[in-house]
Amino acid sequence: MSILRDLCHWVARLGPEDIPTPVLSLAGSQLLSQLASIRAGISHPLGRRIIEGFGPPLQSDPRASACVLAGLGSWLNLDDTAYAGHLSNSTVSVPLAYAYARRLDGAALLTAIIAANECAARITAAATLGPLRGHSAVHTHLAGAVCGRLHCEGADDAVWANALGLAFAMPNWPLMRAFLASDARLFNTFTPVRTAMDACDGARVGLRGAVDILEHPDGFLDRFSSVPLPDAVNAGLGQRWHTETLSFKMHPGGPGVDAAVDCAAALHRDLGPCRAEDVEEVVVEASLYTLFAGKKAASYIVGPGSPLGALVLHTPYPVATALLTGGLTVDDFTAPLLSERARWDLAERVRLVHDPEMTRALFASEAPFGEAVRQAGDAAGPWLRAFGGEDVARLAQEAAGDRTRPDFTSSTKATGARVTVRLNDGRTASRQRLIPLAAAGPHTRAHHAELMRAKFLEFGGAPNVADAAAHLGAMNADDLREWIGSALR
Repeated sequence: MSILRDLCHWVARLGPEDIPTPVLSLAGSQLLSQLASIRAGISHPLGRRIIEGFGPPLQSDPRASACVLAGLGSWLNLDDTAYAGHLSNSTVSVPLAYAYARRLDGAALLTAIIAANECAARITAAATLGPLRGHSAVHTHLAGAVCGRLHCEGADDAVWANALGLAFAMPNWPLMRAFLASDARLFNTFTPVRTAMDACDGARVGLRGAVDILEHPDGFLDRFSSVPLPDAVNAGLGQRWHTETLSFKMHPGGPGVDAAVDCAAALHRDLGPCRAEDVEEVVVEASLYTLFAGKKAASYIVGPGSPLGALVLHTPYPVATALLTGGLTVDDFTAPLLSERARWDLAERVRLVHDPEMTRALFASEAPFGEAVRQAGDAAGPWLRAFGGEDVARLAQEAAGDRTRPDFTSSTKATGARVTVRLNDGRTASRQRLIPLAAAGPHTRAHHAELMRAKFLEFGGAPNVADAAAHLGAMNADDLREWIGSALR
């Protein structure tokens, strides 16, 4: 049996009774979080252009609705991540469209989200040690969209395997120039979701895909992974729930920026209102991941006219904004706030420094790379050396260890930062956070529901809609359909 057939055989039969309660609860928060991200996309001028070009979020054709929902939620970096991949743009958006159109109940929607999470995360994990990662790994959404739709439709595993085989026949490979410098980022999820919808339609009428497309020597992993991990696809099915590795986004910006923004917002509270001219220097110490994510984007940053695709990955502007205002919102990435000179004056004084201990903590975590490095063992060496050099490769392999996790109940994502502000009057203030607010870790496992309620309200959602999310699993079809409509109004 190919690894794809094995995965499809398991996930096609997955029911809510098979899923642990904490996993179902996380999926409810994931749904509310992605609805908030979609709302943020709708409110932005570029989001409104998506709607003008491709229609409203909820349409009579769920295929079109799935693409629009995926596009609206993806490009502000407010979407949720896991080990491995940026999942929610497809694994939530597609089930949301199909549950609404097919009048499914709440339990069916949550199960479809989890089914999509598990397939997309596992396939992405198998290619994590490769040239594409994060938002550039758009193949995540081929899997997430196929599986999210087919679980809502109750398809048999033969249709699943053929649809995934067709979807992965021509996987997308984004060009960094377009990704960082143009509005093509808006299609980051839209395009693979549309491809996945066509693959499902084809499989439904009997078109066959190559069911060994993942592991074949001429297949997906051969092209998309430097260190293929085919065993990651089916490791611990029903025991290792990748949904338990979810990290939620509280503000826009790349995942390497989150902890630095959390620290800067805390420093704003500590120091009180300050002006850019009061600050001598801001030092952000972080893991190599944060430096790596921002390095490519930095060459595209030219002040207020910087392309949004690069700006959300750039540490100085978000940190400067949070220091001056106490937070970071979607409005900070558009005029008139984006044009404020004080923000850019302060951003010029933000300096990034590598902290090896934070890199060590990063690779000791499950997400985004640690578990893949553990599973790869010595074979991860060349990829790690290309990522950070010989010293980082040695540090990462020591930190990751050599024993993969039997489950993800205690998973973490330590993308930490330490922010130090030196003022012209001689004062110095510093804040550190190892795990960003709402990223995978003990605090998020205990408080994700209240955190995502706050996120939903921040982006204009109604309190009664947020409160009802706690009862999603018990909603009947009519109640769920009304709740989805209310959540997107």
